Amino acid sequence: MIQKFYPIALADKTWDNTGLLVDSSYDDSSSALSTSSSATNLKILLTIDLTQAVAEEAIDQNVNLIMAYHPFIFRGLKSITQQDPQQRSLIKLIQNNISVYSPHTAVDSAKGGVNDFLVDVITKGLNIESSKPIEEDKNTPENGMGRLVTLSGSSSTLKSLVESVKNGLQLKHVQVAESIKGPSQEIKTIAVCAGSGGGVFKGIQADLYFTGELSHHEALFFKESGSSVICCNHSNTERSFLRVIQEQLQKELPQDKIVISENDKDPFETW
Repeated sequence: MIQKFYPIALADKTWDNTGLLVDSSYDDSSSALSTSSSATNLKILLTIDLTQAVAEEAIDQNVNLIMAYHPFIFRGLKSITQQDPQQRSLIKLIQNNISVYSPHTAVDSAKGGVNDFLVDVITKGLNIESSKPIEEDKNTPENGMGRLVTLSGSSSTLKSLVESVKNGLQLKHVQVAESIKGPSQEIKTIAVCAGSGGGVFKGIQADLYFTGELSHHEALFFKESGSSVICCNHSNTERSFLRVIQEQLQKELPQDKIVISENDKDPFETW
């Protein structure tokens, strides 16, 4: 069912490990990954990162499937031991018959996915002339990584856009690199990328870059080039989108329970 909204074909398989990472099901017909709605009495937990705390939450709540946005199995495993915290969680999940599915870059790429959600967040109340993928999918150009947005009519200000981001993502703080042009900078174009935007933004010119994280030198380059930057920490650009996925799945699986993890949070906090 998840693939109905975010087909696995949209994922960047050159480096990403998406799909069914742990299959603890006994009956394929009851899988929430099916394109049919025949599954009954399932409990699905949505999370960005499958941490030890989230794994324990899933076990305590008798979850059948975890949809973890980020793959917690990323490279080939030569052994599975209790010393590695992620592998320890893996063992517990298998012991408790909990499957794990990761859509990751399929959600990043999909039209109507997390990047379009971020466009809606930062442009709330503004008119958009155009919004298109920065890196178009070779088979379906309406999909792709990142978004380049052009505002129609009057431009916006950095301060106003920061407030839109805080409100839309329910954040108290964000990191801002203000352009050398200062507060008078008019923002007409916005480059958007969920998670880490450095690679996607290469070669793209915009007045503002909105993402989860950039390296020190990437942010400095944009600032010195006359652009501004808003960074929210990697997973904070993705977590609010879980509410959208929850609504999508709940509509398709009304007999099942779709819940968002209460223990999932970005590893970084501002004290």
